[in-house]
Parts: sequence; structure tokens; C-alpha cells
Amino acid sequence: MTSRIAATADVDQTAQIGAGSSVWHLSQIRENAVLGENCIVGRGAYVGSGVRIGKNCKIQNDALVYEPAVLEDGVFIGPAVVLTNDHFPRAVNPDGSLKSGHDWEPVGVTLKEGSAVGARSVCVAPVTIGRWATVAAGAVVTKDVPDFALVAGVPARRIKWVGRAGVPLLEIGDGGWKCPTTGETYIEEDGRLRPADENQEEN
Repeated sequence: MTSRIAATADVDQTAQIGAGSSVWHLSQIRENAVLGENCIVGRGAYVGSGVRIGKNCKIQNDALVYEPAVLEDGVFIGPAVVLTNDHFPRAVNPDGSLKSGHDWEPVGVTLKEGSAVGARSVCVAPVTIGRWATVAAGAVVTKDVPDFALVAGVPARRIKWVGRAGVPLLEIGDGGWKCPTTGETYIEEDGRLRPADENQEEN
């Protein structure tokens, strides 16, 4: 299966686009970026140099994924999401000279397997979004998000737990939670959530 790249997309010749992936109109994929198989990069999206993206990811219209972001398999990036990459952003140095790439150290956002970031959210690097976690639309993430957490607000805070289906879980007592869609059960321990069938050492 070949990849599909729109004629108006700007894909650097050193970028790697996986089989079955689609890069849509006016999007830009910078040098040495890697997209896995079956990814979708929407209209006007930006993927920075050296960004690593796993398989089956979706990056929606006008999202900005700045290097050195890392997206694991199955990650969803909503429309107009921004993944930042600078601790202390400035256009110029203290002496007034224009900053170059050598004048700052980029820091990245890491998105773990199955996580999702809602429309117009901002993830302020360096942060990690945990496995199957969800960032609500319009949130500003300033600290790491645990696996299976639903966070919302400015700054983002956990408001619920979600399962792999993305649906809020139902509490079933004794630290247990259940997905109303899939029936999967989860265990909450010390402010963390894990699937009931997953060994604690593996989490």
C-alpha cells in the first residue's frame, strides 16, 4: 500500500512517510520526520524536523507538532492543537540579536500509545501525555498526564478516568472502575489507573 501526498503539501525529501499514510493539502512535513504506517496528516498541519510518529496516528487540520515531539502508535491530535518546544521563548538574545537554532535547547512533548489531545489544546513542553489519556478541547497542559486520565481546563487538571474507548469510566467500588462501552475493568492505586488484567510491574 502506497502513501498519498497532496500536490500542495510540502514534504521534505528526507522525511519518511509510512505505507498507507495520507498527507493532505498545504501541510508541511519537515526534514527527517518519520510517520508510521496508516497515518493521516490533515490540511495545513505542521510536523517539525525529526518528529517521530508511530502508526495509525491522526493529526487534524492546522495542528502544530514542533520538534522534538514523539507520538506513539494510535495517537490523535485534534484541530489547531499546539505542541510547544521551548522553555523560555524569545525571538532575540539579551543583546538584542536574533536567536538562531544554536541559541536555545528544544524540549518536546511525548504522547503515549492511544492518547488524544482535543481541538485547540496546548501542551507546554516538556510534558508527557500518558497511555490512552485524553486532553479536553481548549485545555492547557503544563504537567504530565497519567495513563487513562481525562484532563481539562487552564491549567489542565484530571476530572475523570477514561478507558481505551475514550468514554468516562464508572466507579464500581474497592478502587475498581469499568468502561460502559467495552466492559473492561481498571484498578486505581495511588492516584494511578491500570487495566485489571495488566500486571502492576508492566505499568
